[in-house]
Amino acid sequence: MSQLPESASYSTVVDTYDRPLKSLRLSVTDRCNLRCQYCMPEEDYVWLPREDVFTFEEMATLTGYFSDLGVDKVRLTGGEPLLRRDLSRLVRLLLHDRRITEIALTTNGILLANQAQELYDAGLHRVTVSLDTLRPERFRQLTRRDEFARVIEGIESVGKVGFTNLKLDTVVIRGFNDDELVGLIEFAKHYQAEVRFIEYMDVGGANAWAMEKVFSRSMILDQLSQHYGPIVPLPERGAAPAQRFLLPDGTSFGIIPSTTTPFCALCDRSRLTADGMWYLCLYASSGTDLRKPLRMGASADEMRSMIRAGWEARRDRGAEERKALERVGLRDGGLIGIDRLREDPHLEMHARGG
Repeated sequence: MSQLPESASYSTVVDTYDRPLKSLRLSVTDRCNLRCQYCMPEEDYVWLPREDVFTFEEMATLTGYFSDLGVDKVRLTGGEPLLRRDLSRLVRLLLHDRRITEIALTTNGILLANQAQELYDAGLHRVTVSLDTLRPERFRQLTRRDEFARVIEGIESVGKVGFTNLKLDTVVIRGFNDDELVGLIEFAKHYQAEVRFIEYMDVGGANAWAMEKVFSRSMILDQLSQHYGPIVPLPERGAAPAQRFLLPDGTSFGIIPSTTTPFCALCDRSRLTADGMWYLCLYASSGTDLRKPLRMGASADEMRSMIRAGWEARRDRGAEERKALERVGLRDGGLIGIDRLREDPHLEMHARGG
């Protein structure tokens, strides 16, 4: 773990747009047990070399350098993070750093029922489960796996072991699952969860994204207001990606409108892959290798200086830049060509997390 000298003091670093470094998406593996059409549509991928993947101790050490510079929230992602054996041990290691105020997990839920109790006991604060449909046959079509029942079992386990504030993330794809919005909200009520509807994003490149598949924030609100009545926006919560709303009965839900209404101006998060590549934006095509200096014995000051310099030079506004392409008719199609994705596995979302 990063240990600061008693006399040392570090302020939160900001980038060229005064965005602070506060949140870290920590991918613990690039492997996944689903093949979702919007994320990993191919059966086979080029995986990160096993010897390059960080140990939990290395992840905790590197996270400590980030918290030295202002990071206080960590989200464990993948691939599917629960494929990484004994993930609760990483949670415990991270919580040794008292500056980390929140550790959250995003999972597809398949393995959650078997691990929820140990994760809760380890001190994990929050769980988000990806749930794009309530129809088993549609789930199988989307994911190419027959695991719907285990996902539901995982969701049920969250409240049973003591977690609160469960989130359900739904990628809304026009013409596929946009007829399930009301059903998902009603399902979430049963588990005292909050649904976050996510606009289909043109990240990665193998998913055959097209603008016509995007079910926008305004479409989501129109559909829900027709069913529930007037919807009230809730106050913004700083740099949180979701815009939250309130139904007439007091039920809240969120929308992450990255495609049609980018929130780059408030983005305080960066992403670290399981093998130590650091990306400053979900849309970034290049990153900084932090594994090599860490394993070559760089000092704590050298690691902090590298991270500080990277963030202070950050100019990324990837979602806004992608949206600007609409004006000249160049947005449709993948962000990155499939051949390049095969050459560099870091460029697809299963390697860097969402």
